[in-house]
Amino acid sequence: MASTLEKFIHSLDLRALPRVLQIQSGIYGQGSVYEMFGNECSLSTEEVIKVIGFKINKLIASICENNEGSQFSAKVELPLNFPGLYKVVADKTPYVSIEEIARKVSIGPTRFGHPCFYSTKDIKLANFTIKHDEQIIFNSVEEVHGTMAVNCVVVRNNQSHSFTLPVSQEGEFYECEDDQIYTLKEIAEWKIPKCRHRIVKLSNTLHMWASSSPLPENFDGCLILMPVYEVQAVMKFRKDIVHILSDLDVEVKDVTDCYDTSSFLQPLSLEDIFERTSKEFPMVAEIMEGPSGSQNPYKLLSTGKEIVIHKKYQAARVLASEMRSDSSKKRYLIPMSYKGKFKRRPREFPTAYDLEIARSEKEHLHVVATKAFTSPHKELFSVSVGDQFLVQQRQTSEVLYEGRKRLIDVLACEQILSGSYKKVLLPMYMEGGFVEVIHDKKQYHLSEICKEFHLPFNVKVSVRDLSIEKDVLAAAPGLQFEEEITDSYLLISSASSPVESWEIPVYRLNMLVHLLSKDVQAVVPPVTRTTVEEVSEEEYYMLRRYENLTLHPPPRPPKKPT
Repeated sequence: MASTLEKFIHSLDLRALPRVLQIQSGIYGQGSVYEMFGNECSLSTEEVIKVIGFKINKLIASICENNEGSQFSAKVELPLNFPGLYKVVADKTPYVSIEEIARKVSIGPTRFGHPCFYSTKDIKLANFTIKHDEQIIFNSVEEVHGTMAVNCVVVRNNQSHSFTLPVSQEGEFYECEDDQIYTLKEIAEWKIPKCRHRIVKLSNTLHMWASSSPLPENFDGCLILMPVYEVQAVMKFRKDIVHILSDLDVEVKDVTDCYDTSSFLQPLSLEDIFERTSKEFPMVAEIMEGPSGSQNPYKLLSTGKEIVIHKKYQAARVLASEMRSDSSKKRYLIPMSYKGKFKRRPREFPTAYDLEIARSEKEHLHVVATKAFTSPHKELFSVSVGDQFLVQQRQTSEVLYEGRKRLIDVLACEQILSGSYKKVLLPMYMEGGFVEVIHDKKQYHLSEICKEFHLPFNVKVSVRDLSIEKDVLAAAPGLQFEEEITDSYLLISSASSPVESWEIPVYRLNMLVHLLSKDVQAVVPPVTRTTVEEVSEEEYYMLRRYENLTLHPPPRPPKKPT
């Protein structure tokens, strides 16, 4: 039965892809040429296309100046790269079954694909009872003993309990409140259920919009988001991807069951390639849709080029930020293969507790006080601006407080005087200000810094990496190495002239390829070129946010005795 393209997309389950559609009728039905994103294609009546995916192309947002309970007024169009971080408002409309949740909500292996719901009533399973109002984490959908089910987790007393819920399970399920923050693009990809809208609240703006903002000035309210989808499709006799907006006035019919889908090319994303087993590498692929960019390796990845994908792996990177106070600060991911050298730059420490974290056994941390501090205890030292200290170690000390002796954490230091040293104790809760004095003139490789010092760490490039065509780090006035992260990469080279290979990030590079049935020998890949990757402000916050989730936060600084 024929339906509009928009209705078809709203009713389609992503897990049912790919689907083959036949054009039935519409204003583009008589061999008209339709152009979108530079791709020109003819949508003739009875033309057959293979839908390989769809994603939200843009959002229609209704504006609410106050909160989600108020009346929504003006509508504006927002691109997915519109800046800002947003909090998702929990949907107040219940889901009536697990099947409805699995069909309408994005559930997947990534960190975004684990939605949380609660049931208004207890759910009794064979060996487990889910209590009403208890948070249920949905991790994945799979077939269990011939029945579709959702793998779930409930956390009780810091213990995780895993179980499956069949899609046939009925009830009244509500979304849990989500205290995470997201970019608009992440919300579009993961947090808008099918056939529903999504209310979000602006958490904070990251930077100014280049043109005039479609939102009211100093906007602090909510938005109700309605998606417009972009359909990704493959046409016969074409090697590129065509993009069609879901609101195109055309009728389609699903003919998948009576059509040979293998007659179309099979596009694969970098995530699809990365999920393949290591034994399947190396492989030859042709790029169907490449990323933008004029620098290597992006100019190597233009549409139509053939590449060899040698292997997949996890690789370490150091996340670094320029030491600037203005909004033009740039951020980078630096590989351990970077061949330049760095000299140390002074670090700043707001508290005595930060001095304790930064000190090392290798050398004494030498600092100058930039802020005065008067100690409330005579046993502890009062600091004046300009006082210099060598940081020793953390210990405890007795102080007299309201006539009683108490033990508190202190930082043992040596005050540097003219020609002598004086042992002093600083309270760990001290909120002062210190600047590091650098005596070390040595030049360090990146791997040495990560091995010998605690991050964050301040540096400046002293010897640039001559193997890089343009070393962007050398122009920075200073860099702060913030943390070391691990990310997923593919190693690629040109199939026609494999003189060098490049590492490309799996989750930050949008491109599609199709595999070629060409033999490639499992030879040693050509020499790998170093690439310093500049990351956007949104990517930076996402990298820091999710990397920090895997780390145990340091203990909070001890409070001042009250």
